[in-house]
Parts: sequence; structure tokens; C-alpha cells
Amino acid sequence: MSATTPLNDEMLRHRLDGALAQVNGVLLGKPRQVKLAFTCLIAGGHLLLEDVPGVGKTTLAHALAATFDLEFQRIQFTSDLLPSDIIGVSVYERETGQFRFHPGPIFTSLLLADEINRATPKSQSALLEAMAEGQTTVDGVTHELPRPFFVVATQNPLDLAGTFPLPDSQLDRFMLRLSLDYPDPAAERALLIGEDRRELMASLKPRLDVAAIGQLHAAAQAVKVSSSLLDYLQALLTASRKHNEVRVGLSPRAGLALLAASRAWAMISGRDYVIPEDVQTVFVPTAAHRLVPGRGSHREAIARAILAETAVP
Repeated sequence: MSATTPLNDEMLRHRLDGALAQVNGVLLGKPRQVKLAFTCLIAGGHLLLEDVPGVGKTTLAHALAATFDLEFQRIQFTSDLLPSDIIGVSVYERETGQFRFHPGPIFTSLLLADEINRATPKSQSALLEAMAEGQTTVDGVTHELPRPFFVVATQNPLDLAGTFPLPDSQLDRFMLRLSLDYPDPAAERALLIGEDRRELMASLKPRLDVAAIGQLHAAAQAVKVSSSLLDYLQALLTASRKHNEVRVGLSPRAGLALLAASRAWAMISGRDYVIPEDVQTVFVPTAAHRLVPGRGSHREAIARAILAETAVP
């Protein structure tokens, strides 16, 4: 790595590289998506994986949990899922004459919300406070969630029967939205003749831990951002709000997410400063799902157009 890397701890850098290599060894042919998933986790965000079934969305979540040594819980979202099934419930205990809170599966470090758009809006909303503030409130009592708290949600964009599209307020809680897509021929051949995925997952070893995540997060926050780079970032935000195919552009919260993701991507890339290419790399995954387009317009196409039309200062 260059001398400008914000990770002065070479051992931590070595562990980070090993973690990337391990996940790439499970999710074949997707180095960019894996690096973006690491970017999201290190930046303190949440990740939305939107794609057809069978391309590795759940595998990626499991691999991240194993590699970062995070406590893992999975919730299969269905139409009959209740908020209490996610958050937990207070149960009256006759022996003590008091209610005792029984935590739900949300009390974990990495939560896989599988097929999140199959649950009703009421159940989806159970995640809003948790994802925004790292806490949840039951019967007027606030309960802190573990640190870190990282949500990986999946949804299938093709099967709309029996689904409830995520509202914009829920989409805004996700720092990045990724599509894994089908593997290229070489990666698919290696997948077909390689080790069974379940056996491979069982062999994964922790490469990082909670303390290391904290160090990486601090290193990402320390990455320098020049005034001209901030001008470019603000120009992208302004362009999204003035684009003729967008009804609602990017919010200030989206701008903060874009900045955090750019810093984390730069740090993982071995630099202690952000360059325009960092912003360009994370812009579409950060911005597309947050845009509210006009009728007939596609969010990702608009985000790409905004990126192409906005000049670097």
C-alpha cells in the first residue's frame, strides 16, 4: 500500500485485505460488489441487495458475518410477520408481578432481513428507528441495539405478487443498494466445479472483529476531503434536485451518506484522501434508490445521467 494510507497499522491492513479475499473466495466474480459491501459496513450504513433469487445475496450476508465475527440473525419476512416478531415483546411474569422484555432477533450485530418487501408496511416500519438511531422503543422504554448494528436486506425486483414496495422513508435508511447480477462465464464455471457452498461457508474464519471495525470506521472518517471535492459532491446533490425527470431529489442525509461511502471506499483503496473517482464509484449505489422519479423513469438510469452530466470542478 502507498505511504498515504490512513491505516498506519499494517497488521490491520493485512487483516482487511485477507477479509476481502475471503469473501471474494465465496462470492465469485463480484469484487466490486464485495468491496462496496465492505464500504457500507465500515461507513456505518445499511445494505439493500436487490436481485433475482440464487445469485448470492444471502451468501454475501453470511460471509460478511463470519468474516467480521459478528453475531448473526436472519428474519424471513412474510405477509403475516408482526413488528413484535422483529423487535420483541414484553411478557407478564406472574412470579414477579412485572412485565419483562424478551428481545427479538433485531438484537444482533448483523441482521439479514430476507425478502423485506414481502412484509406489510407495519412490519417494515419496525426497522425504521433501529436503522436510523441504533435503538428500538417498546412500551415507552428505549432499548439500545448492539454496536455495530448492520442490516443487510434482500428483495426480488421481479416477483411483485404479494409484495409491499418499500416506502421512500425506508429506502432512505439504506446507505447503498446493490445488484449482484449473474456471474460471468469464468466465475460460473469455477462455481460449478468448485467446493460446495455450504461446506465453504462452514470453513470461513473470522478475519476481523468488532474492535477492528471500530478502527476501520475511525480511519475512514479521518480520510481528507478537499473543498473542490465537496463542491463536486454538492453539485451532484443540486443536479438531482433540478433534474427534469426527478420529483424529489437527494436530501442532505443522502449527501452525508455519499460522503461517508466515498471516504470508506478511498480508505479501503489505500488512500487518505477522496478523489472524484471515489464519489463516482459510490454515487449510483448511494443515490439511485433515494431518487423519486417521474412516471416512466428508472431510478438507476437517472442517477447515471446525473453523474454523466455533472462536471468535475
